[in-house]
Amino acid sequence: MAIQINTSQILKLAIPAIIAGIAEPLISITDLAIIGKMDGDTTNALAAIGLVGTFLSAIIWTLAQTKTSISSIVSNTLGANQLEKINDLIPQVVWLNIVLGTCIYLVTAPMASYIFTLYKAQDEVLSIASSYYQIRAIGFPMTLCAFAIFGIFRGLQNTSWAMIASLSGAVVNIGLNFILVYGIKGFVPAYGIMGAAYASLAAQLVMLLIAIFFLYKKTIFSMKLTLWQPHEKLKKHIGLTANFFLRTVAINVAIYFSYQFANSYGVEEAAAHAVLMNVWLFFSFLVDGFANAGNAIGGKLFGSKDADSLKYLANKTSLYGVVMAAILAVICTILYPYLGTRFTDDPEVLEIIANSFWIVLLMQPINAVAFVYDGIFKGWGEASYLRNLLWLLTALVFLPVLFILDYFNDNLHAVWFAFFAWMIGRAAVLYFKFKSKVAAMVIE
Repeated sequence: MAIQINTSQILKLAIPAIIAGIAEPLISITDLAIIGKMDGDTTNALAAIGLVGTFLSAIIWTLAQTKTSISSIVSNTLGANQLEKINDLIPQVVWLNIVLGTCIYLVTAPMASYIFTLYKAQDEVLSIASSYYQIRAIGFPMTLCAFAIFGIFRGLQNTSWAMIASLSGAVVNIGLNFILVYGIKGFVPAYGIMGAAYASLAAQLVMLLIAIFFLYKKTIFSMKLTLWQPHEKLKKHIGLTANFFLRTVAINVAIYFSYQFANSYGVEEAAAHAVLMNVWLFFSFLVDGFANAGNAIGGKLFGSKDADSLKYLANKTSLYGVVMAAILAVICTILYPYLGTRFTDDPEVLEIIANSFWIVLLMQPINAVAFVYDGIFKGWGEASYLRNLLWLLTALVFLPVLFILDYFNDNLHAVWFAFFAWMIGRAAVLYFKFKSKVAAMVIE
């Protein structure tokens, strides 16, 4: 069978997806950098905002599985030339996301102090984190609505519209951050930390409005509910979302334990870990653009049962992902002495960052392989397999490595070597599982 895809098709999806994917972590990392440079002692603020940024990214990563499930359905339907059959499904998915985002806000915002206490945040760090989160959390309904629409775009093999929306939001966030955090003398008061939260909300609103514009102008879909009874594929969407959600909960368990251990080491270690984690998430979302291409194209090829094209897709997206990860690692190695100073001037925090950041860089190529194959499996709708794999690796790899190295007083090294081992496990298992699945497809 002739290969149905080429490199340009992959890059046409991957490059916009990379830009779109980094918008949310970029918002958090921008907040972190600007707040870390405010006047006075900002170590507590850095630890607090870094914790909230990671927590938000973890929740959004979890809830973004609604985007993955609708993308899988749309791409599979597109591959089978049956797109018209899901016209009524789309608005149901979008409004379901809005309701879900509202529920998440109503549940978590009043419990913010309790939530961050579980991460062992204390005193001023706890107070700042709670107040900042309660404002940022207002954006959940907007973010989830935008994500559902982005998933539709990806399923239609277009990531450019999501890129434009996300990039616009990121630009708005950066501009408003400087204005609202530091203020403009005689015009705008300096809101400090809360100013960063308001800037993030404005960015999320901009992303949503642009996403809605493209939905109506560029697709056959809308947000108008015309079918009041559940669409026949809504159950599949909810099932996929539930399993993808549970899969990502396993990721959040790993992140939760990493913060719990980091906070137990001291406020300087917590601040350093906050920086490292937000940088790691930023890199992850950046490289994940190739996983998004694998997700969109892989779902379509799975729908048409094209094994040869799937192998080509996996090889190319893995190669590009690894190359990008390696380039990022090399750039950061060159800039190693200066990276920490973008976030803080605290010499102790800077020393801790310098002592651990090399582990984050070393794992980047491994991350790329894991993310690419994870994306392809998402496109196939293999939600239950991914769920089980992540829980097993968290229980049998991440946590044992973390507890053993912590026992030997390895501090933040314990946390990041645990993540390293965890990512190696993900990459290896998914690679061999892909090989066996494609081989079985050829036999069929």
